[in-house]
Amino acid sequence: MDKTEELEVIRIKDGEEPDPFDDQLAVEYPVTIFFNDQELVTLLCTPTYLEELAIGFLNSEGMIRSYDDIASVELDSEKGLIYVKTKKKKALTEKLFAKRTITSGCGKGTIFYNVLDSMRANKIERPLDITSEQVTSLMTELQQNSMMFKETGGNHASSLCDPTGMVVYHEDIGRHNAVDKIVGHCVKHNINIENKVLVTSGRVSSEILLKVAKLDIPMIISKSAPTTLSVRLARELGLTLVGFVRGRRFNIYANGWRLTDVHVTDHDSIKIKESILDEINKQVEDKEE
Repeated sequence: MDKTEELEVIRIKDGEEPDPFDDQLAVEYPVTIFFNDQELVTLLCTPTYLEELAIGFLNSEGMIRSYDDIASVELDSEKGLIYVKTKKKKALTEKLFAKRTITSGCGKGTIFYNVLDSMRANKIERPLDITSEQVTSLMTELQQNSMMFKETGGNHASSLCDPTGMVVYHEDIGRHNAVDKIVGHCVKHNINIENKVLVTSGRVSSEILLKVAKLDIPMIISKSAPTTLSVRLARELGLTLVGFVRGRRFNIYANGWRLTDVHVTDHDSIKIKESILDEINKQVEDKEE
């Protein structure tokens, strides 16, 4: 299925006559994931690498931990359906849907039992040696590979890299989907994430950060800015968070010690009175009472 479609649109410029022309637009495709024969979620996405998208989404939601958990994946591309079955049958429960948290992404949001269950991540102590020049170079490489964005201006891109260059690249109309495709690719192909970095064009929200943290990837580089919650989570989890990469400039929001040529007073020295993870779960519990 094509990622883009040509449609006639009308360009308006100040002081000029309306100008009809054919433009390339990003295709938006609904795909419904069935988990052990139960309908789980419908994602609006770019119709590429749908198996990786489904696997990445299920891993992010804590429903699978590795590709070995999966018995089969069946795709009906004409109807937009993906059927994922696990070796150990896990049924969806009413409790799971009752604790659904609406996220800042698109679609139906993210499903949580609670934040701790969702992330399954310990503090990331994995070392990584990377320079500021490599940070900006990886962002440049991501943008150079974003051909769909150059055609349509309507998609996000993410890549898994080592400090010297890109290893895996995926794109999608949704920033969460682009990251889930990376996650799914890593899970499906058992990619070694040692010395790896996640580079993304989209804003780093808490759910994006948790997707990456669960894979034990030690660093995120984003063209955009993060949210306050994602910064607090990154500082607590030991994940290096870099954003607002523009040319040769960028901001370090958390754990800058992995950048070998940058000497900063690390944010880890800031005392956190209460664990942000405990704080979030307490808020969820209070709302449920």
